[in-house]
Amino acid sequence: MDQIAGDLRLVSFRKEFGDFVAVDDIDILIPKGSFFALLGPSGCGKTTTLRMVAGLELPTAGQILIGDHDIASLKPYNRPVNTVFQSYALFPHLDIYENVAFGLRRRGVKDVATQVEAMLSLVELDAFARRKPSQLSGGQQQRVALTRALINRPEVLLLDEPLGALDLKLRRQMQLELKRIQTEVGITFVHVTHDQEEAMTMADTIAVMNQGKVEQLGSPMDLYENPKTTFVANFLGQSNLLTGEVMDRGDFVGVKVWGNHIKIPASRVATTNAKVWVGVRPEKIYISAESNHAHDHLGNQLIGTVLERSYIGVSTQFIVEIPGFLDDEKIMVFEQNVDASEVKAGDRVRISWDPSHTFALDAKQDAYAGDVLAEAE
Repeated sequence: MDQIAGDLRLVSFRKEFGDFVAVDDIDILIPKGSFFALLGPSGCGKTTTLRMVAGLELPTAGQILIGDHDIASLKPYNRPVNTVFQSYALFPHLDIYENVAFGLRRRGVKDVATQVEAMLSLVELDAFARRKPSQLSGGQQQRVALTRALINRPEVLLLDEPLGALDLKLRRQMQLELKRIQTEVGITFVHVTHDQEEAMTMADTIAVMNQGKVEQLGSPMDLYENPKTTFVANFLGQSNLLTGEVMDRGDFVGVKVWGNHIKIPASRVATTNAKVWVGVRPEKIYISAESNHAHDHLGNQLIGTVLERSYIGVSTQFIVEIPGFLDDEKIMVFEQNVDASEVKAGDRVRISWDPSHTFALDAKQDAYAGDVLAEAE
């Protein structure tokens, strides 16, 4: 067989467990050499997808193409794919050098020293080569597991929640480390995670999955700035979603929100229906005293009363009640703590934002889809 190389494509990809559809006819293109993330909550199908690419599960239907080769029928050990798991699965009786060399020795490579030393240097573990896994920190063990997989030069490296066992500070450090390593080695990384920040920090492209389907696929910025569904709007960060009705259409769409007129760029309206959810991220909104007209030029404005003000470190959070709005449509505002507003609870305020930061979604969608806190109640 020719060498298997190229883009990774999942075509009409499906997995059923009895009557349950875990992965529902998805189509994904993952460019060669990119860092790709499958992001979603538990049970969305992301890990099942990864396991099928690895050969640990058989798809019910569809193709797994690397370049022009369909690898769906190949045994796991015949696929140009390696996997790094959350548990690391290092050999406790072998030192770090031999853990990394294991795959090369198994393939009959005689001179492993040059490759092993180069890989340990890549992950900055040269000085730890003769230590046992139990003598390393969690982050160091994670890098060993990564190195052991990379030394075999797979066409695709699969990462199944690889940072899940680390504490928050170390996890954030390892996010940057993983991205650096991927950039240096140029191998396709497919990373499964439920952590939005992790996916946004590392991935070139993210597929947001929900109930076996891909809700939206794009760059981190595309998904965050221009979500196409309420699930994506809520799952990636936080969004204010307000009941609206389209009144006129043009380059900008005019929407009535409980008697208030809001403008939205036509390119950011993801439905042709008249009933919409009007969305704006909390950090895109300016808040000031009602008498302050400094941000009138932005265009979209509402007048209300501050119900709560909370200091949360990097920002101050305001909850604003707008007259005539439903009880569950209070506006959340995040103000960066640089020149913090003097506005306090009980004050009448003017909130303003640029129409270009507004989006509109189909009102038939659940306003709370993807909202982890709301779904837990």
